[in-house]
Amino acid sequence: MQRDFSMSNDKVIINFTTKYCSNFESLLESEGFRRVVDAFIKKIEKKNTLSYRYLTTALETNDAVELRRDLLKIFKYLTVLDLKDIKELNNKYGNFLEDKDKAILLIEELYLFWRRLERYTLIHGGKKSSGLAAMSFTEANDGLSKLILKFYRKIEKNILGKEPKVFRQIPAGGNSCIMINEVLWPVPNGYEKLERIPFIDSILLETPFITYPKRNTRTGMFSEIDENPLKYTKLDRDHWYCYPAKVGELLAYVYFHRDFMAHGITMSNLFEMARKDECRGKKPDLIYIYGAKDSEGDAKTVFYNDEKNDIMLGYVNYTEDVDYFGYLKKMTLTLHNLKMIKNGNLPIHGAMVNITLKNGKTANVVIMGDSGAGKSESLEALRTLSEDYISDMTILFDDMGTFKLEDGKIKGYGTEIGAFVRLDDLDQGYAFKEIDRSIFMNPDKVNARLVMPVAPYKEIIKGYEVDLFYYANNYTKVEEGEPSIDYFNTPQEAIKVFRAGARMAKGTTSEKGLVESYFANPFGPAQKEKETDILLDKYFNAMFKGKVKVGQIKTCLGVKGQEKTGPRKAALELFEEIKKL
Repeated sequence: MQRDFSMSNDKVIINFTTKYCSNFESLLESEGFRRVVDAFIKKIEKKNTLSYRYLTTALETNDAVELRRDLLKIFKYLTVLDLKDIKELNNKYGNFLEDKDKAILLIEELYLFWRRLERYTLIHGGKKSSGLAAMSFTEANDGLSKLILKFYRKIEKNILGKEPKVFRQIPAGGNSCIMINEVLWPVPNGYEKLERIPFIDSILLETPFITYPKRNTRTGMFSEIDENPLKYTKLDRDHWYCYPAKVGELLAYVYFHRDFMAHGITMSNLFEMARKDECRGKKPDLIYIYGAKDSEGDAKTVFYNDEKNDIMLGYVNYTEDVDYFGYLKKMTLTLHNLKMIKNGNLPIHGAMVNITLKNGKTANVVIMGDSGAGKSESLEALRTLSEDYISDMTILFDDMGTFKLEDGKIKGYGTEIGAFVRLDDLDQGYAFKEIDRSIFMNPDKVNARLVMPVAPYKEIIKGYEVDLFYYANNYTKVEEGEPSIDYFNTPQEAIKVFRAGARMAKGTTSEKGLVESYFANPFGPAQKEKETDILLDKYFNAMFKGKVKVGQIKTCLGVKGQEKTGPRKAALELFEEIKKL
């Protein structure tokens, strides 16, 4: 059974099922509160802050355990007594409260320390909750937040002797609350270590959800191994959770270590969560183990094609180097794409949108390109121009999709319900308009990211016939008067450009300058070039025989000075192309 409270790497997890604080007394006596105060004292001692020096001088000790005990007693007194009574009761505590400004400064620093931690709360939906009683899932986290705010305001009021004039209703409980359940599914031989790891059933997000992972780029490619990596790893079930994801038409069980909780929670903005009844008794198509502790010192990012059990298995071990959401997202998509190639479908690293212009013309447009090529940014340019030109616009996929050849027609299917986009490349102010439902990652750094939902699941798996298929060329400068869109005359001419996958690297990975990646897709096709080459011939010939127009769109995203104007110019030309259909 998971503990009441766990704390590691500036992350805390509070288990409401075993312990729920509903009043000041239970809060002050909880293991969690004691450990937070211990960590705070350790931090200010290391920095030897003004607050620490005042604390040790006033309480006449520098022993961390004694300081924590005294602080807890002071807080307890402050919840029921005023300053005068505390001074009469205990002279030492009266000394601490003598200088109100310094006492308030320490309390403010402790409160800020708490708020800067990544805070998660969880409820075990399958167990009777002695800690939570009958409180509902959505009310539980709100109740803790209100209690902490009330506690903070109470002790400050009793020190100052007056109410504040401005109340800031800041979420002080968990940044996110999850409900977990045990799900029984047919665990094959070799996967026994995954048994009884709880599945996430529901997620409550306090938005904007802002996280600060250790890395902000992804490096290298995922490589194939010839045996099950679970054979050599140990998993502590109390430290692991499973996010059951619907990746396109496939079912994926994504297991992640609690230290990567922020990334696991972020999955909810990107992949549709499978319901309990969709998982119970079901073997998944994909399994991903993210953050496994093994004997490997370096980052290990591999996949295994388990043909015997018909499972595509991804594995990334526990290192700080993989503390970036791209590792969770891209491996999941790699596993999906490998399965699609195996089934004779063509994975597309790009964006697809269904557009209806105000004049009634409609088109399904696909823009393909590797990371930073401008596919998402082109969609944003379309969106910003929508008021003038578009009556309706539905994003079918924003990063990865699949082409299927059905009755001689090319149809596009999505994989994700959300978008993982660079803040740097969004239209100014757009991120703030989406702040109420978004998840932000390292917003103060290069390659800052935003994850937001963009399309309902039923739309992404519906299947839309492709009308226009473009390669996103972000490196060619477009001079004034030159077109941003041109077309290929033969399948071979098109395959040459699409297969080369050239782009100007934008800092989304460790690459720099003009680089190439096979079919602009290092997430499946690059690992299976031989099989993908067969599919390229088949699909491009079908496009040229049918009505799909195939060309390239020059986004200029990698051209200095045209990062903003390039996608907009290309979007305007795209409207003209749709009118011609």
